[in-house]
Amino acid sequence: MGWVTGTVQECKQWTDRLFSLRVEADVEPFKAGQFNRLRLEIDGEPVARPYSYVNAPDETPLDFYLITVPEGPLSNRLVQLEPGDTVELMPRATGFFTLDELPDSRDLWLLSTGTALGPFLSMLKTDTPWERFENIRLIHAVRKADELTYQDTIRQFQERAPKQFQYIPFVSREPCPGGLEGRVPAAIAEGRLEHHAGLKIAPEHSQVMLCGNPAMVKDTSAILRERGLEKNRRRKPGHITTENYW
Repeated sequence: MGWVTGTVQECKQWTDRLFSLRVEADVEPFKAGQFNRLRLEIDGEPVARPYSYVNAPDETPLDFYLITVPEGPLSNRLVQLEPGDTVELMPRATGFFTLDELPDSRDLWLLSTGTALGPFLSMLKTDTPWERFENIRLIHAVRKADELTYQDTIRQFQERAPKQFQYIPFVSREPCPGGLEGRVPAAIAEGRLEHHAGLKIAPEHSQVMLCGNPAMVKDTSAILRERGLEKNRRRKPGHITTENYW
């Protein structure tokens, strides 16, 4: 499969390491939660990495949420792009971290760390989660409060369905008014997350999607399995759907 050329519309800097790259490109329709690949030629060699869409499938420009990685050849070049610059993308998205892979349930838990917030925002910009689930909880875990990005977008979800939706930030390295401290797995084990959310996580009525830091995904999955939740598989539907973000 070939590559298509996209034109940068905006490179928005959130913090010294976090940024969003917004690109116009003629790509095929995708499902919320899927990812594409961005590619640049660096030192004469093509370098590509996968990045999830933040925008909804019917929304333009394409939006990718990135973090610069020390010594990372691609991310440190992408952050330097300016409007009018070009970047290559695959014409077709891929990935199975999508809502249509989930069984029906009452509650939807979306647990993310860092830039893994992106695919959940894409999902929440569609009508699907609002029509399928009675309660939606979006958890975003970061180190510092200034990494709690896309607040305008999240505020729109809160205004859309204040009784159905709740946003719960986690900040591990400094106080965060209205949020929780520490790591997500510990907050579940101690009951702090469910108390804050006003919901219990149980196999009878919960679907949990985990995206981000592999340690968070692994540790949270282990705690949930102790409660009777099982990994969601196509041949054997369960309650836990995961995506590691590196």
